[in-house]
Amino acid sequence: MAVEAGVLSLDDIRAAADRIQPHVWKTPTLSSEALAGAGVWLKAENLQRTGSFKVRGAVNAVLQLSPAQRRRGVITLSAGNHGLALAFAAKAVGIPCVVVVREDAAVTKLEAIRHYGAEIVLTPLALWQERLEAEQRARDLHLVHPFDDPAVAAGQGTVGLEILESVSDLRTVIVPVGGGGLISGVAVAIKHNRPEARIIGVEPEQAPVVNESLAAGHPVAPSRLDTIADGLAAPYTRPFNLAIIRRYVDEIRTVSDEALIEAIAMVVRRAKLVVEPAGAAAVAALLADPAIERPVVAILSGGNLDGQRLGAWLAR
Repeated sequence: MAVEAGVLSLDDIRAAADRIQPHVWKTPTLSSEALAGAGVWLKAENLQRTGSFKVRGAVNAVLQLSPAQRRRGVITLSAGNHGLALAFAAKAVGIPCVVVVREDAAVTKLEAIRHYGAEIVLTPLALWQERLEAEQRARDLHLVHPFDDPAVAAGQGTVGLEILESVSDLRTVIVPVGGGGLISGVAVAIKHNRPEARIIGVEPEQAPVVNESLAAGHPVAPSRLDTIADGLAAPYTRPFNLAIIRRYVDEIRTVSDEALIEAIAMVVRRAKLVVEPAGAAAVAALLADPAIERPVVAILSGGNLDGQRLGAWLAR
């Protein structure tokens, strides 16, 4: 697969790594034979600051704002993790932050967003984008989009650089997919350095926005949006992300909500790590297909899960 210059480059990702280094953690890439046999590695972004990979992209975007944009403040829409990450980044540089959140978001994520001083605007899922645009216009805020932003995708791509540092003979990387920001950045980072490695994206059966958009040849709204993996329940993807996925990603698979719950339990019991449903998507795909070529790295994208839900799933 040829690697071409485009709207997101390896240089962008390397620059992001240098820029965000004082603000984020280099998370461990852990060998996990107990989970699925030899040659399995877990990239533990659930141990990242704010509990997910999202802080990488949010920090990279905020650090590049102009003085005028900083004075205006920032806004985003989020199921929780990106909003939390942007709140953290905004507090780090002392600027206002507003997060438009779907009204069924996890209480633990809402509390964490407020902890960093951001304002939350709750809205029904059906009005999510409309409310974001209305609030942005009314308050004249700068939008830091969860995935439709080269600076955000470049920050997320630093996950790929760290994987390459840890697993020199890498053959496969499995990446959770929502709107496509994480897999866009990771795919560019990996394919430029190891073009023979396979990039497999994983999204919920009940939120197949990227699969359906690829099939249509352009971004479309998903036919379903009722998964337990709220972090992967993007109401759309965008041309920026879809073009990178089409160019660099080898395959997009789907997993059921039941498979996500089983993967969460396996990660807790065998890897001794806590992940949210979105964070378990890559492991769910790995467990469903033992023939995936190894060494394989499954990205645990986040761990912001309340104890009540975790306890109920582990007790099944």
